[in-house]
Amino acid sequence: MFFSEIRFLYPFILLMFSSHILKDHEAADTDTITLGNHLNSSATIVSAGGMFELGFYQPANSTNYYVAIMYKNILEDRVVWIANRDYPVTASAFFCIGNDGNLAIRQGRIIYMVTDLQLTNANVSATLLDSGNLVFRDENSSILWQSFDFPSHTFLPGMKLGYDRRIGKTWSYVSWRSSNDPSPGNFTLQLDPGPEKRIVILNGDEIYWRSIRPWGDNSNIFEFPPDTRMNMYNFTFVSESDTAYLTYTLYRNDTISRFTLDATGQLRQVLWLENKWSLLNSQPRHPCDVYAYCGANSSCSNVWSSFCSCLPGFEPSTAELWNNGDFKDGCSRKNDLQCSMEGLGTSEDGFNELSNVKLPQNQLTLEVQSMDECRSACSSNCSCSGFSYTNRNCSTWSGDLINLQQLLADDISGTNFYLKLAASDLGTNRSTSNIRRAIILSVTVSMTIFGSALFIWQVKKKRDKRKGEGQDLLTFDVTMSPARTETKPAKRRRQVEHEKEVEIPLFSFSSVCAATDNFSFSNKLGEGGFGPVYKGKLLKGEEVAVKRLSRTSGQGWDELKNEAMLIAKLQHKNLVKLLGCCIEGDEKILIYEYLPNKSLDCFLFGTNAMLGLSWETRVRIIEGIAQGLLYLHQYSRVQIIHRDLKASNILLDADMNPKISDFGLARIFGGTEQRATTRIVGTYGYMAPEYALEGVFSVKSDVFSFGVLLLEILSDRKNTGHYLSNSLNLIGYAWDLWRSNKPLELMSTDLRDKYCPNAATRYINTALLCVEERASNRPTMSDVVMMLNNELTILPFPVQPAFSNVGSGLDSSQSIPEISQNKLTVSVVVPR
Repeated sequence: MFFSEIRFLYPFILLMFSSHILKDHEAADTDTITLGNHLNSSATIVSAGGMFELGFYQPANSTNYYVAIMYKNILEDRVVWIANRDYPVTASAFFCIGNDGNLAIRQGRIIYMVTDLQLTNANVSATLLDSGNLVFRDENSSILWQSFDFPSHTFLPGMKLGYDRRIGKTWSYVSWRSSNDPSPGNFTLQLDPGPEKRIVILNGDEIYWRSIRPWGDNSNIFEFPPDTRMNMYNFTFVSESDTAYLTYTLYRNDTISRFTLDATGQLRQVLWLENKWSLLNSQPRHPCDVYAYCGANSSCSNVWSSFCSCLPGFEPSTAELWNNGDFKDGCSRKNDLQCSMEGLGTSEDGFNELSNVKLPQNQLTLEVQSMDECRSACSSNCSCSGFSYTNRNCSTWSGDLINLQQLLADDISGTNFYLKLAASDLGTNRSTSNIRRAIILSVTVSMTIFGSALFIWQVKKKRDKRKGEGQDLLTFDVTMSPARTETKPAKRRRQVEHEKEVEIPLFSFSSVCAATDNFSFSNKLGEGGFGPVYKGKLLKGEEVAVKRLSRTSGQGWDELKNEAMLIAKLQHKNLVKLLGCCIEGDEKILIYEYLPNKSLDCFLFGTNAMLGLSWETRVRIIEGIAQGLLYLHQYSRVQIIHRDLKASNILLDADMNPKISDFGLARIFGGTEQRATTRIVGTYGYMAPEYALEGVFSVKSDVFSFGVLLLEILSDRKNTGHYLSNSLNLIGYAWDLWRSNKPLELMSTDLRDKYCPNAATRYINTALLCVEERASNRPTMSDVVMMLNNELTILPFPVQPAFSNVGSGLDSSQSIPEISQNKLTVSVVVPR
């Protein structure tokens, strides 16, 4: 009887013991599972750095449970890997290391093997790393298995996409069936094993999407924006005889970003930013981007409701399917090509011009010298389906034509394509074309005599009105600076000096459109105070920034010319360079040098803040801004007060050298006296007190703004933020630390003590001197440059700065907007 009671109580004792082990495990918050540990549906293990956790995941509105790796501190779309996608379990399941040493999920008598290894001993453990990789090791720490080798739907940094035939391994990614069902879906992301090594998404066994370009030097296999690739990702592509795979890392360990293949077949690039997932890009974006969406020998348009249409000379291969909206069978020729051979006397095939299209995929490039040679090469090749000739580049296509897109008439990114057709399919087109040519020729001849004189007169009138108008931006040499007029006769020099001291190139609107791809959204860099900024590309590969003023900006030709003349007079390495203007009709455009790293605020507070700035870079930026301001105040031909100095108006070139931009509020100034205005313009948080409250400004107003900017560069904090002190802005916070003899606590945590304490203290002292209440007590920019560069300079002790205890006049519960109420802004801003 006693033994029967013991036998009856044994399962309960074992359960209590297991629960004790689990509680101890949870308390320890370990990152490792060993033999004897069990995870139930409410327990997890957490990676050492707290980035990921492993436990049971229950989808919304589901009774199913899955063993999953998830982000620890993210609640939205947090799953990155699932062990049992094809076999869900219930809440009673356990995840453990079995007696045979394998990872397994147990539910009653059912065992789901996560690993299936032949082990000599059971002294093994599974550790969750901060990379999101679950690593299964033996007693010698040798890796026996890892979750990165068995991907789910998420491509994390450090994972691979490709194959290794030597070990029979393929790294591919399979979508979920739906947003709440992680079982394997219809779509697979993989590396095409063909010679071009393209990335493909399969829908079942058919290609759904394929990268336009194969992997290679300077190519972007995902077709994502270059900025996100260069600033965030470090891609590596390995290609050997039996091995090819793509992997990547992040430049900063505290960045959370990944690629996912969702249930709809979209490859999504997301970034965890401001407590939410931000979509950086996705592929495919539109129906026409889907591989062969309209089938072969058809054209696709993203703006037409039907999307698909057969090319001229072609008809649907299966009319019934086509009429029902199923285009996968594509189109077939109405009449076969004759491909005439010598002596047969058959009619020759010809070409039908398709205007403004996006060229099909899989072209073959030929080296020819002319359009006629390109046409002849396609004509003589019986398998050639068509050709294109652009900028001395000849491309031909063989067989079926895939993914040809018809673009809108005003989309200047399109190219002409010459489709090869049988002569019988060209008859109507040729007759119509001949009639059209005859009409055009007769009209042209009859109008030439009368039109030529009128044209010449108009050209001469425009040239006399504004010399230099209408230059071609595409052929412009960006290394040229606006040239000063030095050839005027001495007796007229004084007369014209104020009118035209600088020749500013005037570009044609059509060339600006061509350079910016018709102001396409993909080229948009950001939105400034009175209009968007676009990136333009010239024929030589050089890039420019194009500021297009909105029609409601209130800027007329005279005002714009005055502003442009002001900027063109300024020649300094730390000031942004104006290249020219475009004035046509209602269009008012400024062309500037393109600075690839955009604005300083992106690195301090925005999307590039994750990259961080080294101490050396910050010093170079601080000194460059100071030198630029010193030039404006003291050494330029006309003294300039900027009046809107802030982080977003500091642009950075490829070497992170600063350039002051946005002179829309700048004013020419003379002498040392102050001036007053009744219209307060500028940006809250950077305005000097005498200007913000009384409208009085001087060179000391810029000194105050520089002091605020200096504090922001050192701390990576906005002046208009909230801080753990009695103060309501960065100035007050810095002042509190200074009075507490703890000024270095202001420094950015990204520097992690990788800076010079003496120099940092001197910079903070200088900044506090610049933001003093009384303008007369502030140093000049000449003094500031000396304070920054001369370690032997004895700096005065600052007094309580302006706005240090009033929060810039705003209540602490209010947010202080950063708004430039200017007439003209030329900042290149990264959208957030």
